[in-house]
Amino acid sequence: MSGGLVALLDDVAALARIAAASMDDVAAGTAKASSKAVGVIIDDAAVTPQYMSGADPARELPMIKRIFLGSLRNKLLMILPALLLISAFIPWVIPFILMLGGTYLCYEGAEKVWHKLRGQHDAEEKPAVERGPEAESKVVKGAITTDFILSCEIMVISMTEVADEPLWVRAIILVGVALLITVLVYGAVAVIVKMDDVGLYLTRKDSAGAKRTGALLVKAMPAVLGVITFVGTIAMLWVGGHIMLQGVYDLGWHLPYDIVHYLEHPFAEVAAVGGFLVWLVETLSSAVIGLVWGSIVLAVIHPLLKLLPIGNKGEHEKGDLRAAAAGYRPAKRDDAAP
Repeated sequence: MSGGLVALLDDVAALARIAAASMDDVAAGTAKASSKAVGVIIDDAAVTPQYMSGADPARELPMIKRIFLGSLRNKLLMILPALLLISAFIPWVIPFILMLGGTYLCYEGAEKVWHKLRGQHDAEEKPAVERGPEAESKVVKGAITTDFILSCEIMVISMTEVADEPLWVRAIILVGVALLITVLVYGAVAVIVKMDDVGLYLTRKDSAGAKRTGALLVKAMPAVLGVITFVGTIAMLWVGGHIMLQGVYDLGWHLPYDIVHYLEHPFAEVAAVGGFLVWLVETLSSAVIGLVWGSIVLAVIHPLLKLLPIGNKGEHEKGDLRAAAAGYRPAKRDDAAP
C-alpha cells in the first residue's frame, strides 16, 4: 500500500514537473512571439491616440476602454480561432497570410513616408467626437477596425514563431500574446492621452518646479506623438520588409536575402559591436526593402482606389485621423493654466 502511494506521489511529482516545464515553455514562447511583433505594436500604440484628438477629457478613458475590449474581442474571438484552424488543417497558407500582412505594413509605411515627403496636409476637420455625442461610437468603431488589421498581423507573426509547438501550447501562447500586447498597447495609449491632464494638474501646484514640469508635459504632447509615429513608421517598414525578405527566400528566390547577408558580412567580425552592426545592417536593409515594395504597391493601389467609391469613402473617413496625425491637439479646457 505504501509502495503504491509512493509510486502515485512520484507520478504526481513527475506530472507537476512536466506542467511546470510546459508553463516555462509557454512563458518563453509568449515573450518570443510578442517581441517579433514589436513593429506592429509600436504602430498600434501610435495610431490609437490620434483617434482621441479633441475628445472631451471625461470621455477619453471610457473610449479607450471600449477600444481595448474591442481589441480583445478581435484577437481572442475572431483571429485566434481562425489561426488555430488554419495552422491545424492548412498550415502552408500561413506564410502567404504573413506576406500579405507584410505587404500591408510596407504599403502603410510607404504611404506615410511619401505623404510626409510631399508635405501634404489634409484639411483639418473638427474631430468626430466634437461633432456630437452620437459620433463617439463611430470613432470607437473606426479605431477597432484599424486595430483588427494590426491585430491580425501581430497574431500571425506570433503564430509563426511558435508553429512547431503542439496545438494546445500554441493556443495558450497566443492567448498570452493577445492579453499582454493589448494591455501594454492600451495602457500606453491611456498614459499618452492623459499626459496633458497630468501636466495641467501639476501647473496648479504651488511648487515652481511642479509648474514647470506640468507646462513641459502639456507642450511635449505633439513631440511625443510625433516621435512615436516616426518610430512606428520605421518599425512598420522594417518588420514588413523583413517579412517579405524571409518570405521570398522560403519560396525559393534567394537573391535579396543573399545580398543582405553579403552586406552584413564585413561587420560580423568587428570586436564588441559586431552583432549590433549586423543587426543594424539587416534592419536598415529590411526597411529599405519595405519602402521599395510598399512604394510599388502604393503606385498600383492608389489609382485603383480612386476609381472605386469605397476608395473615396475610405479617404474621407481617414480625414480625422490624418488631421490628428499632423499634430495631437489635447481638448480645450476652460481651467487650463495660462
